[in-house]
Amino acid sequence: MDPDKLSINPDISDRDLDLLLHKELAVIEGEVLSEGHSIMEVGDNETVAKYRERLANYLKRVDDIKKSDLANYVFHRKVVLDLLDKAIQKGPDGKYAREEVIHELIIPLRRTSNEVHPDGANLWLIDERLAFHNFLASDRTLDSMPITGATDRSEPDICALNVYDEPLLIAEGAKLPLASLVIIEIKRPMRNDAGSGENKDPIEQALGYLERIRAGGAQTSTGRLIPQSRDIPGFCYIICDLTPSVEKRCKQASLRVTSDKQGYFGYNENYKAYIEVLSFDKLVNAARERNRAFFDKLGLPNN
Repeated sequence: MDPDKLSINPDISDRDLDLLLHKELAVIEGEVLSEGHSIMEVGDNETVAKYRERLANYLKRVDDIKKSDLANYVFHRKVVLDLLDKAIQKGPDGKYAREEVIHELIIPLRRTSNEVHPDGANLWLIDERLAFHNFLASDRTLDSMPITGATDRSEPDICALNVYDEPLLIAEGAKLPLASLVIIEIKRPMRNDAGSGENKDPIEQALGYLERIRAGGAQTSTGRLIPQSRDIPGFCYIICDLTPSVEKRCKQASLRVTSDKQGYFGYNENYKAYIEVLSFDKLVNAARERNRAFFDKLGLPNN
């Protein structure tokens, strides 16, 4: 930053200070980008020592900018976690937030991965690996998803298709990708009306979505059929509080309680699906623990 610009009115508001710093950062990033186009070119009268010095200075500026970007990214995660923590608490009116509020924090409603910028989704709250998907739909009907020919109009909260880089060699010699399907169901905090049947049981609901997608013939987002789609591994995440009715459904599904008593997990052989039921507390606490080292590095509080 220009030394003359380091003199800032001490009475400046936080908003105006943020705008000023953001503007200066944009200028610096523009200068670095411009310099980057010519950094590999050695000047006609430039000595090797001078070139190395210029390159070292350039790399230091790039490193400083990247550190700033990383700090912003980590701070964003901290804010999202704080918002989620607040959303699962009882409000002043004595009521809990509807699941749509929590859903929006994870990924915008009624959108697909083609419509949401990666920075606009916070799937890392559930599992960092969910960021690497071929297609993702949020609260969209099955018949609107390009990854299946299913004609059902039911709407899973979040559905993701992961297509891996390792190819699967089939008889004809063509190569098609291995894949997995992820279904995520989010329920309102402290909801205690789970019962038998797909309309009442979130576990049955997730497995039902998985079955209908497979039956419709799973395919990549570009329309390439995935062989033996009925055998595609499934992962079902149910995010809800462990109220008595939910715990009863977990036991009915023969799921095992986690060591911290904040969730259930298991594998359903018939559906070829791994199932995990996460309490909201476990979701928040686990995400905080995964990011604790970054928060500590920036001096951000962990609570």
